[in-house]
Amino acid sequence: MNRHLTSWYSPALDREMPIASYGHYGFALLLIPTAAADFLEYERFGLIHAIAPLIESGKVKVFSINSINLESWMNYDMIPEHKGIKHNQFNEYVFNEVIPFIKNATSNDTMVYTCGASFGALHAMNLFLKRPDIINGVVSMSGVYDLTEYTRGHWDEQVFYNSPMHYLPLLNDQWYLEKIRASHHIHLFSGSGDYEDPDSARRFTTLLYDKGIWCDLEIWGNDVKHEWPTWLNMLPYILHNKF
Repeated sequence: MNRHLTSWYSPALDREMPIASYGHYGFALLLIPTAAADFLEYERFGLIHAIAPLIESGKVKVFSINSINLESWMNYDMIPEHKGIKHNQFNEYVFNEVIPFIKNATSNDTMVYTCGASFGALHAMNLFLKRPDIINGVVSMSGVYDLTEYTRGHWDEQVFYNSPMHYLPLLNDQWYLEKIRASHHIHLFSGSGDYEDPDSARRFTTLLYDKGIWCDLEIWGNDVKHEWPTWLNMLPYILHNKF
């Protein structure tokens, strides 16, 4: 498999940010880490290996970036108001640096989809909904879409604007809505086993439908837990059967 590691100094985040890419051709899948992990998390836990046949066949080219959750929502020693500021810098890093990097590594016509599991599922959804003009869809596995699950009671404007469960009901801008509705790849998957929250996926799906947005919801069984073996099964299934 073609594997490439690189980095650059990010103006948005004021630091060197690494990125891994896998494959040579296909639509682009941008992986957002689960929680406090780094850009090689999905490789270490076997997800890249699990989708290797799809990468090697040229169906998909995968990109993986670092999380900054320990410097934002998961930094419980940080002034709460600063968390949203830091996370917005992460959003700008993805929009203004990572997406252009992906386009330069593929083509301007390449479709780009965000993807994540657990906390990464929320971020993947949030990134897509904010910029459906440059991100074409999303794969969210085992996610909750209410950011207050991670803010320990803190609420402010930036929590609202990064919490899809809160801002989507009030999104009435037709430009955004039509871009989102144009996507054929909004996939929400969840198990029903230990530490999974399938009702979160169901509630968010209802919000999407209420806005006239099609999405693909699948809830797997009680034996499907919130753990890596679940996502190692889910993502190959989604990429093989849904794309």
